[in-house]
Amino acid sequence: MSVLSWIIVASLFGGALSVLCAALFALNARTHWIGMLVSYAIGALLGAVFLDILPEAIDLAGNTAAVSGTVLAGILLFFTLEKVLIWRHCHHDHCEAHEPHEQPGHDHGRSGTMLIIGDTFHNFVDGIIIAAAFMVDINLGIVTALAIIAHEIPQEVGDFLILLHSGYSKLRAFQLNLISSFATLAGGVLAYYALQGMQSWTPYILALSAASMIYVAVADLIPGLHKRTQMRDTVQQVALIMLGVATVGLTGYFAGA
Repeated sequence: MSVLSWIIVASLFGGALSVLCAALFALNARTHWIGMLVSYAIGALLGAVFLDILPEAIDLAGNTAAVSGTVLAGILLFFTLEKVLIWRHCHHDHCEAHEPHEQPGHDHGRSGTMLIIGDTFHNFVDGIIIAAAFMVDINLGIVTALAIIAHEIPQEVGDFLILLHSGYSKLRAFQLNLISSFATLAGGVLAYYALQGMQSWTPYILALSAASMIYVAVADLIPGLHKRTQMRDTVQQVALIMLGVATVGLTGYFAGA
């Protein structure tokens, strides 16, 4: 096969496989598990950001200040975007976002919207990385694609759980994650034709992806955990957050070994 064919197959297979593997777990979880497993999702998101995405962005950019500034700008951007989404549900003095009868754990899809945007950026960059590896060597490309698949699965599990927590149906959550995975193909094909021009943007696309995930975890999800104040709940939440971080860390370690 040609290099472009390898890139297309690896991008489609990698994106779809990670979503399907994650769906086997997340979409079969019982409804009453979702609130508890959001803690795991927070750990997976933060683990992916601080153990993988930001170190890679800083390494590629070679300029810590520029990457940090992009993350800061991204957090402000997503704060503004969430405000716009909230305003969309508000009419004069009546605001659905603050109704007392709103179901716990549902936020009219705002967390899910933030996550899909960030995940699409991340998948797009994955495509660029896959293309770059295949253009160096076919075997390196295969190994890189497999490593990305292995690393994406725990993050995709977190994505599914957050979408369900945000009020999406199981089918809609699967559709959104699958559609987002196609960004890997777009990034791979575009990188094949314009790799040099796209490489300079890669660390900043990664930084924006990190900003989205940080914002979702810290601004949208963690506050909900504080509503459960019993010691047992707190211990459970901390343990699951640590498990999410550990899953991402161990996956990255064994994939890179």
